Amino acid sequence: MKKKMKTYSIVIFGLLLVALSFNLFLAPNNLVAGGVSGAAIVVRELIGLKESTFIYIANFLLVLVSLRFLGPEKTKNTLLGSVLFPVFISLTEPVTKLITFDLDPLILAVLGGTISGIGYGLIFRNNFTTGGTDILNQIVEKNLKIPMGKSILMIDGPIVVFGLITFGLEQTIYSLIVLALISTLSNKTMFELNKNRVLYIQTDKVREITKYLSETFYYDTTIMDMIGGYTKKKKKMILCTVSDRDYYEIKEGIKLIDKESFIAVTKAYEQKNANKKLREGTLIQKKEKINTLEG
Repeated sequence: MKKKMKTYSIVIFGLLLVALSFNLFLAPNNLVAGGVSGAAIVVRELIGLKESTFIYIANFLLVLVSLRFLGPEKTKNTLLGSVLFPVFISLTEPVTKLITFDLDPLILAVLGGTISGIGYGLIFRNNFTTGGTDILNQIVEKNLKIPMGKSILMIDGPIVVFGLITFGLEQTIYSLIVLALISTLSNKTMFELNKNRVLYIQTDKVREITKYLSETFYYDTTIMDMIGGYTKKKKKMILCTVSDRDYYEIKEGIKLIDKESFIAVTKAYEQKNANKKLREGTLIQKKEKINTLEG
């Protein structure tokens, strides 16, 4: 229950960031960076319809389309964003009357893209979306069997082109800067927040090091057969995913056990560990013990 509440809180915060960025930076400066929100800016300019009203209508229709073509299961994680995003757009509209930015258009584009990118990353990393053209992208990918990147180009590309026709080349260039920042920062937010590392440990003391990792830190390990590229000798390698918090202590501990060991390290985007609850419980017990001794 706590995990679900945390997930929903993060997603809602992400939606709020995207809505604030839209009202403070994108809509007032006619930055059309694709999506239903970008289309809403164009429609507002052409016929005077409020952005939030257009997003309400578009998201409602697209949710119905999603139910028909993607099914209830895939629509489930789209529903929250489809409902709350236009709500937050409406709720944050008055903020534009209180806060205005007299800045260079490039700075406004960078600010808008940065805040939106972080918001989208928080939403996507929890397997939710803001609805809108994400639904169309999934339908095109599923039915036409084309990669997601190309489907995004097919759906969002025309919206950017309409922005070019409506607002001119200069605004479109700034819009593309926003789009690039959203793409880059949403990916970084999705993946870089995970503080895990994968260790590839080549050692002759496999038993001692796996015992050290499992009994001291409660990490699972995988032992792999390998052949030295130069020596052609058969050896063993230990694979283990650890948190950043434990990494430096583990590295020093491995070197004490086997100073000839070789360790290669990469970042891990996600860690699913069977001993996670046991490890967390043990760490809490250790902390309580230290606090008792200090007291």
